[in-house]
Amino acid sequence: MSAGHMGRAAALILAILLTYSCVSVTVVIASQEAQRYNFRFVRHARDAPALSYYNYIVVGGGTAGCPLAATLSEHSRVLLLERGGLPYGNRNVSSEYHFADALADTSPLSPAQRFVSEDGVVNARARVLGGGSCLNAGFYTRASAGYVRAAGWDARLVNASYRWVERALVFRPGVPRWQRALHQGLLEAGVTPDNGYTLEHLPGTKIGGTIFDRRGRRHTAADFLRRAHPRRLTVFLHATVSRVLFRPGGKKQPVAYGVVFTDSVGGEHHVYLRGGGGGGKNEVILAAGTLGSPQLLMLSGVGPRVQLERHGIRTVHDHPGVGQGVADNPMNSVFVPSPVPVALSLVQVVGVTRFGSFIEGVSGSQFGIPLHGRAAARHAVARNFGMFSPMVRQLGTVPPRERTPEAMRRAAEVMRRLDPRAFRGGFILEKILGPLSTGHIELRSTDARANPAVTFNYFRDPRDVERCARGIQAMERVVRSPAFARFTYANHSAMDAAFRRGAAHFPVNLLPRHPGDTRPLQQYCRETVMTIWHYHGGCHVGGVVDQDYRVMGVRGLRVVDSSTFKYSPGTNPQATVMMLGRYMGLRILKERWIRKGAEDKH
Repeated sequence: MSAGHMGRAAALILAILLTYSCVSVTVVIASQEAQRYNFRFVRHARDAPALSYYNYIVVGGGTAGCPLAATLSEHSRVLLLERGGLPYGNRNVSSEYHFADALADTSPLSPAQRFVSEDGVVNARARVLGGGSCLNAGFYTRASAGYVRAAGWDARLVNASYRWVERALVFRPGVPRWQRALHQGLLEAGVTPDNGYTLEHLPGTKIGGTIFDRRGRRHTAADFLRRAHPRRLTVFLHATVSRVLFRPGGKKQPVAYGVVFTDSVGGEHHVYLRGGGGGGKNEVILAAGTLGSPQLLMLSGVGPRVQLERHGIRTVHDHPGVGQGVADNPMNSVFVPSPVPVALSLVQVVGVTRFGSFIEGVSGSQFGIPLHGRAAARHAVARNFGMFSPMVRQLGTVPPRERTPEAMRRAAEVMRRLDPRAFRGGFILEKILGPLSTGHIELRSTDARANPAVTFNYFRDPRDVERCARGIQAMERVVRSPAFARFTYANHSAMDAAFRRGAAHFPVNLLPRHPGDTRPLQQYCRETVMTIWHYHGGCHVGGVVDQDYRVMGVRGLRVVDSSTFKYSPGTNPQATVMMLGRYMGLRILKERWIRKGAEDKH
């Protein structure tokens, strides 16, 4: 072998060893964190037996699945299957300083799996134990009393379930000056009354809870597993469920009796319900999220017959409602450059308007802040706009269908050349109530690891557009308010003069707006729309599942997650999704023991 070949071979071996070392270190750190939480029941799917039996099989270890599985394990044997890995030991998940990095990570092991809706808006779905609570901005607020009544939930049990969640991972945030200015600015803009700090959903302006503690460390739904019974719960990671298994019910409905999942090296595993399912006590429960649960139902033969036949899937139950009514609350954001430095803060304050728009803000999240570690010693500066940056594939300065990879590349290059002072400031954003515009999910293939095709139809309903326009007007009033004067330039000209390259080069939308931007607000809303990652629907209560979250038309199968929501609850849904996991866990256990008592009498 020539010296050149030997050199290249040695380099290749070294690269492999370094890659293996990095993976090993990550696994060790995650394992150490898991041990600290006494997660002896959490294992890699490749270590799973080829065949096993449980009382409950929960598919999806996310924001609903973790509290659900933990609750069910109090009295039953439960298997929780999660397609991602542990959140522990990953700074992109655990640190608020690296909040946007998880969304920018497109590697195969990323906790965020990117997808692009058919509308052209880039989005992400969770792929990690703890689900969306590992990726979001941490804001915690309950649903309104009216939402609870409309859902038909038991208000007393709902409140008890919320409190169970809150004791585990909700904190009162420290509110920096920028957020205090936003709070007062909302009040001066007419978003009243001042509700102070509260977890309740109330009209007016308030400070909400957060799942980040005072050290900036994220607490996630995976933490609920500390409350699980360690001998009754088993969790397999990197386990992708490919289908739910059904057997004919004779003259009755088909019965779910198990699932098939594959591990990360392609090994196939079968899990069955004890007693064969169908007895009413043991069940498969989907908690795979708005994309995952409708997708898995269709892959298992439950969905619109025409679509199933198109992919060669045998129809178990023709269910036209599966995948329908999917919605994503549109977000429109503006960056407000500040003449003075601004501290880091994620969402802490929200204005709940009376016209159907919710207004929030984030500041300093990688907007020119010193980096950690050695870079901080060299006073390095992170030149990006956090979760609104091109590396997260967010580019609100052009319409969705023009957000091509080339446009993203150009925007990233422009961003790197900006004056460092341009990154001082914060984003004010709005999300509309509902929304009323809805779309659908369709299968692209029979691969459970692939994203389905999703259409949200942003702003199709004109009432959504009007809510957005009024929200933008409210945001403009906030920026012009005396309370916010310290953190904004007097006008666009003053802002333009402050930066060497000028404000016209920003890859984000600004307030004050450029004088040449004369678009009607309705057009502005449509062209600057992004996601706030609050998508929901596809398995609506009353359409796909009943009031007890059982899938209609089959037996032994439920769906408990955000896919059952017709509208997004409150300003931010995570509190209600976690609550629903606990709430339904308690109800299912109660049903189990009532049924057992009736059987014992006979």
